[in-house]
Amino acid sequence: MNHVPVPVRLGVLGCADIAWRKLLPAAAAEPRLRTVAIAGRDPTRTDRFAARFGCAAVNRYEALLERPDVEAVYLPLPIGLRHRWAGAALAAGKHVLAEKPMVGTEKQTADLVAQAAERGLTLMENTAFLLHGQHAAVRRAYAAGEIGELRAFSSVFGIPPLHNGDIRYRPDLGGGALLDVGFYPLRAARHFVGPDLRVVGADLRTGSSGVDVAGTVLLSGPNQVAVQVGFGFEHFYRSGYELWGSTGELRLERAFTPPPEHRPVLGLRRHDHRESRTLAAEDQFGALLRTFVAAVCGEHDLSGHHAEMLGHARLVDTIRRAAGLGEP
Repeated sequence: MNHVPVPVRLGVLGCADIAWRKLLPAAAAEPRLRTVAIAGRDPTRTDRFAARFGCAAVNRYEALLERPDVEAVYLPLPIGLRHRWAGAALAAGKHVLAEKPMVGTEKQTADLVAQAAERGLTLMENTAFLLHGQHAAVRRAYAAGEIGELRAFSSVFGIPPLHNGDIRYRPDLGGGALLDVGFYPLRAARHFVGPDLRVVGADLRTGSSGVDVAGTVLLSGPNQVAVQVGFGFEHFYRSGYELWGSTGELRLERAFTPPPEHRPVLGLRRHDHRESRTLAAEDQFGALLRTFVAAVCGEHDLSGHHAEMLGHARLVDTIRRAAGLGEP
């Protein structure tokens, strides 16, 4: 991997809300990272981002990728645009951090992983939620035998309806609940149950916009652990999961997008015992950026991360076929 000076200089392709609210404030607090430029389609919006985060405003994505002072690129673009622009960034010799999922299919994921490997560049997907210490606390409790043998895992992520113009309702931009909010419970299932999940059944309901707006997936894991996930864009907000064991259960709410000041509460229940454990507050986006910088600097191996990206994309392709939507 090429030597990269610290702080790593970051360019941003796209003025997405998650960049404004989450990623760029965390980047401003990370001493080994400096945002130097942002490119967007709307000059007024781009100028507003640049003014807030003290960086240059660029009017074309290509122009940002041509800048010699940009060593790494963050892509909060819609899913349907990420394969093109992640590939362009890698071709320009830039390290890439992209929103999740990286792209919409296993084939596209494999293509980007291969491009990054060929050029010796970092390619990372935003799986910040898994870097929050609350999930490690769940794993420790389970590993300590506090709920016995795992029998079932269930998880949900639902949000209220989005405004009509939201990009997640646009098929041409890779919209849909499966790729968006469905990412979290499916990745959590792989994290706790294991990567070898077999799709038993899947139902995806398509809305008037032409994208799936809600879904339920049944899976089977090793030792016949039952897995159920639900997700959608037209729900009362819920974000959590439950591990149901032979002697008890572990439950975590607000599991996927907790604000930095939030102190998670892990619920434990056994036959004659109930307990709530308040865990430490953490900024998962800060953890994400520290991991990304470490990978760029050759201090962190992402081969396992790439395997997870590919496995998740393969699972999503299978779910689409199982739900009768055909090839992605």
